[in-house]
Amino acid sequence: MADVTLDVCGEVCPLPVMKTDEALTKMKSGETLEVIVDYPPSKENVRRLVTHKGHEVRDITEDGEIVRLLVKKA
Repeated sequence: MADVTLDVCGEVCPLPVMKTDEALTKMKSGETLEVIVDYPPSKENVRRLVTHKGHEVRDITEDGEIVRLLVKKA
């Protein structure tokens, strides 16, 4: 279960990446963020941001167009 959920469905890049970065900045180390996207490039772009910033992608699930990324803040 995530500590914070960020639903950016309907948004196109770079907004999902920017909002993910903003949400992680406000979170404490060890907390988890669930990011929900429906724009195909956002899955890879959010994953790339998360790993670049030193956080961990714990899980990625896909249900049709909806992709959920579970991120643990470093």
